[in-house]
Amino acid sequence: MGTVVADSIYIGLGANLPHPTYGAPVDTLKAALSDLGGRGIGVQALSPWYRSAPVPISDQPWYVNAVARIATELPADRLLEALHEVEEAFGRVRSEPNAARRIDLDLLDYRREIAPGGPGRATLPHPRIAARAFVVRPLADLAPAWRHPVTAAPIAALVAALPPDQIIERL
Repeated sequence: MGTVVADSIYIGLGANLPHPTYGAPVDTLKAALSDLGGRGIGVQALSPWYRSAPVPISDQPWYVNAVARIATELPADRLLEALHEVEEAFGRVRSEPNAARRIDLDLLDYRREIAPGGPGRATLPHPRIAARAFVVRPLADLAPAWRHPVTAAPIAALVAALPPDQIIERL
């Protein structure tokens, strides 16, 4: 489970609101992972689940987060579109940045590619990947040899550099 393959693709999963059909955030995220399979996106490995305080700090409910290594033939931009389709199918409403949500699926790293993004285009790697404990900690569990595609920083260094106010607990 802890290996890094040069052509690996990683996605982040998060939710902090219950879903009317699937229930608790972790159950919603498990259902979303199943939904991905019907879209040509296979889950190869999944990190442990974490419980994390909202970033930035707020009074909204805590999140459930994980990182998955996936396999797909979809190009990065189409994969991002598919992730957004799953979010929409599961009731994601994009209102304001950092708002509470039923589901959040982020394309973190697509085969170590670097891309500036733009409308309908994936920004690679995810621009906030290194600054979020709810991404870095599960990614470190899943791929302890992973390095940031731009900076080449090892995941252990990213974990050590996390802001101390980002509270995260393994479930």
